[in-house]
Amino acid sequence: MGIDLLFKIAAIGMIVAVLTQVLSKAGRDDQAMLTALAGLVIVLTMVVQQVSSLFASMKSVFGL
Repeated sequence: MGIDLLFKIAAIGMIVAVLTQVLSKAGRDDQAMLTALAGLVIVLTMVVQQVSSLFASMKSVFGL
């Protein structure tokens, strides 16, 4: 797990924040909410993959 994961999460957060603000100002609040939800799902899948690899490496280290 490197620093590139943090940069990816930060970039996704900034893009989602800008899109949400633009859509909200345009009066499309429902699409803004869906955009924020999609960003959250993308970041959570990235984090879950990293946690899964962490558990796999811990399992191999401890020989479980």
